[in-house]
Amino acid sequence: MQIQLENQPYSSIQADAIVTYIFDKENRIDGILSDIDHAMDGRLAALVATGELTGKALELVLVHFPEGLDAKRLLLVGAGKPEKFAQSDLRKIAGTALRHLKSRGVKKFIFLAREGERGPAAAQAVTEGLGVADFESNKYQTDKKTNREIQSVLLAGFDAVQNGKLPEAVEHGRVIAESQNFARDLINEPSNRLTPRMLAARAEAMAKEVGLGVEILDERKISELKMGALIGVAQGSVEPPRVIVIRYTPENARPDAPVLGLVGKAVTFDTGGISIKPAENMEKMKYDMGGGATMLGAMRAIAYLKPSVPVIAVIPATENMPGGRAQKPGDVQVAMSGKTIEVINTDAEGRMVLADGVFYARKLGATHLIDAATLTGAIQVALANVHVGAFGTPREYLDQFLESAKAVGEKMWPMPMDDEYEEMIKSNIADIRNTGSGKGGGAITGAWFIKEFAEDTPWIHLDIAATCWVDDGKPWLAKGPTGVAIRSIVDFAMKL
Repeated sequence: MQIQLENQPYSSIQADAIVTYIFDKENRIDGILSDIDHAMDGRLAALVATGELTGKALELVLVHFPEGLDAKRLLLVGAGKPEKFAQSDLRKIAGTALRHLKSRGVKKFIFLAREGERGPAAAQAVTEGLGVADFESNKYQTDKKTNREIQSVLLAGFDAVQNGKLPEAVEHGRVIAESQNFARDLINEPSNRLTPRMLAARAEAMAKEVGLGVEILDERKISELKMGALIGVAQGSVEPPRVIVIRYTPENARPDAPVLGLVGKAVTFDTGGISIKPAENMEKMKYDMGGGATMLGAMRAIAYLKPSVPVIAVIPATENMPGGRAQKPGDVQVAMSGKTIEVINTDAEGRMVLADGVFYARKLGATHLIDAATLTGAIQVALANVHVGAFGTPREYLDQFLESAKAVGEKMWPMPMDDEYEEMIKSNIADIRNTGSGKGGGAITGAWFIKEFAEDTPWIHLDIAATCWVDDGKPWLAKGPTGVAIRSIVDFAMKL
């Protein structure tokens, strides 16, 4: 799908449809809407007066053959209450419009900017929304409706005064959306088509394509590095583990520049191991590598957008299987850091994988850390599937990251990291245990476990277990993988 800026008057552009939006209880139709209404002999005002066009969030009203426009249809998308509207809402509006028109066989349409949303930030948000909405999760269906494809979208009505900045903003949005979809495609893959070795091969191909440094650690190197926590998880599977290391080094980087370390959990299938999961919904455990895919998507975007700080991604990849050699509850593993771990539950494997990943990122020179993982079911109990659970120390570092999340429209909620929770992961036989001793706070004790290996390094943990995947599609998003947190991570890297 092509997305490009268009400078000619929107009314004279020939297209299958033209899209714009209207606010809830917008009593007076003015600006561009007034011009369209005038050309249509007051039909928009009539729709508002009769209550058919209310402007409620993501409400859709489609008008065929609108007078005064060369487009064949006019699609009006509700923008909700103006006092709650943020520029990030343009992603949902643009995405909702694309999916609605795509389902009706539209090939080409115009997105018309309104007053107040005509600058580079708006153009970027619209581009991101369009690109992410165009992704489908039906990759392996053989009877796909191939005629349902959007070929091009024209962005009209944007500020000509800022014309020099607009193409860069559109390109930025395209990179973010494509990188998010790259991660979503990986998350969507069945585990028989994305083993740790296959994931490593795809990561290596991506890194070489965009000019990033890449190193793949095989099981021999992993053993030499004494990554005992990762090895403990991997030993039950016939599939060997891999550690993917990807580096971005900016030109003329300052010697004292911070080095951002991105660590992603990539368990390509999680049965739970000996502490095996119930059969119901176990097929979804193919997306237990969502954290690793998130970091690969972020690195892809970073390669194109070129922040001024070095970035290192460390992605430990393995399966968690209940084989004859699998680790058992009660086993003690020695992590790469030398810290000993009592395995209470083999289904609490993600934090063990991250333990070695976080420590290795520090060994490679990372001065600031972010990890992402589909870590706990407990985060869904706490936050449902609305917010990402965000943990971090020091709090100022986490707050800085949350500002990026807010700026790009991703919902994240800061979670507590009080010292009392640390006591819950103390072990009687080893240094720490891989589950908390209390009956609650599972997401927090999981985060505290990872912090043991980050130590005093500024660190953020994103628990995306409830937000990495949606079972029911949204008006702006296909059901399946979401690619959550990539926008926030990239924005943070650009500002660090």
